[in-house]
Amino acid sequence: MNSITSSKTLTLTIGTRASKLALVQTRLVEEALRTAHPGVEVNVLPISTRGDVVLERPLREIGGSGLFVEAIEDALRTGRIDLAVHSAKDLPSSVPDDMALAVFPARGDARDALISASGENFAGLPRESRVGTSSVRRICQLKHLRPDLRILDLRGNVDTRLRKLQDGEYDAIVLAKAGMDRLGLTDQITQVLSPEMLLPAVAQGALAVEVRADDAVVAELLAPLDHLRTRLAVLAERGFLARIGGGCHAPVAAYAEVEGPVLTLTGMVGAEDGRLVQASSLREVREDVLGAAHLGAELAEKLLASGGADLLRGE
Repeated sequence: MNSITSSKTLTLTIGTRASKLALVQTRLVEEALRTAHPGVEVNVLPISTRGDVVLERPLREIGGSGLFVEAIEDALRTGRIDLAVHSAKDLPSSVPDDMALAVFPARGDARDALISASGENFAGLPRESRVGTSSVRRICQLKHLRPDLRILDLRGNVDTRLRKLQDGEYDAIVLAKAGMDRLGLTDQITQVLSPEMLLPAVAQGALAVEVRADDAVVAELLAPLDHLRTRLAVLAERGFLARIGGGCHAPVAAYAEVEGPVLTLTGMVGAEDGRLVQASSLREVREDVLGAAHLGAELAEKLLASGGADLLRGE
């Protein structure tokens, strides 16, 4: 298969996690592919990852930065699948040399969302309220805002987490708004938490489509799905994460916005006890992916020098 013109008889297999949300997100990519290339046949292969199987322990205790990715990348290497759809926030700060992030479709809402059993917003939650999340990034910022709250670990897919809230195990939980939107659950959100209040995870709300680095045909087929503003924002945030070196289980966050040629990036480094260092945003003209990644690294350097390195060392 040497040319995109032969796509009329091409069958592609997409790998993804087996959760309802992952399958919904993969369907978005599948539909976009079919629209761009009507002759292409598309199959979806759900794959169980280590992060999906080990649910009795907090993510940070399982170890590794590719909990939701490694099994899917193995399927790419062996040819079981031709491309993989990831929640971009699940990806480690760098991908293996034999893999490539081919496209970033248009980003969903990057913000976090509070769902409370009583309907109270974050400020109205009573003291000692039990708030569920599995994210050390959220734990850090929630404790910083409300040290009086009890932050409890929460694992499982979105349906499981919502059921635990309904069953009374928690008074409120925090989830990614994009996931709630994609599952048609927006009406269950009590409060959308602004980035000024709770800085999002790196690449939250974005999807990333991964391919084998040497597969030029599939990369070319995917090219129409790429969204430049999303790519610039995500690469700036990932550049920040890569320089921080904390992986996806450290209390770090970054959020980029792109307006014309101007990229604005805000980053955070913290500790689980609620101590944090938040930089003033860097706002510069960065019109290419290399420049975006460099801006992320520059902001990381700023935070590390202003106390972030001590926090990451636990000092």
